[in-house]
Amino acid sequence: MIRRKKKVRKLRGSHTHGWGCKKKHRGGGSKGGKGMAGTGKRKDTKWTWTIKYAPDHLGKRGFHRPRVVQYTPTTINLGEIDENLQILLDMGVAYEEEGKIVVDVTQLGVDKVLGSGKLTRPLVIRAYYVTPRAEEKIRAVGGEVILA
Repeated sequence: MIRRKKKVRKLRGSHTHGWGCKKKHRGGGSKGGKGMAGTGKRKDTKWTWTIKYAPDHLGKRGFHRPRVVQYTPTTINLGEIDENLQILLDMGVAYEEEGKIVVDVTQLGVDKVLGSGKLTRPLVIRAYYVTPRAEEKIRAVGGEVILA
């Protein structure tokens, strides 16, 4: 049967509000937590409270791109190539061809060449991608860019 009058109104003025002894239901400690965990079938009783006082509790937030889609290119600066040229020659990443030194950056697992640093000699740089500033610096020294 549906209750016509609110229970609270009905019990106004009573010490115990229908709980018998005062000690049993004294204060806020008997209310329990305000979380949604473990509510089970009684979730509906907390629904209005949630909407009113904790609207952020509901629903998903934000967007996360999958790791498969995310791509961060590995990069190297021109200054690093110039400084470590001898090491690259020893590794076989750089080699001499027709009087020019060819640096194959793709063998290092690098995707992109950046334009930071100075080039002191003309180099032929083979890479997947070279920034415009890097390309400008390479050509200014008398070098060449080959996109792989």
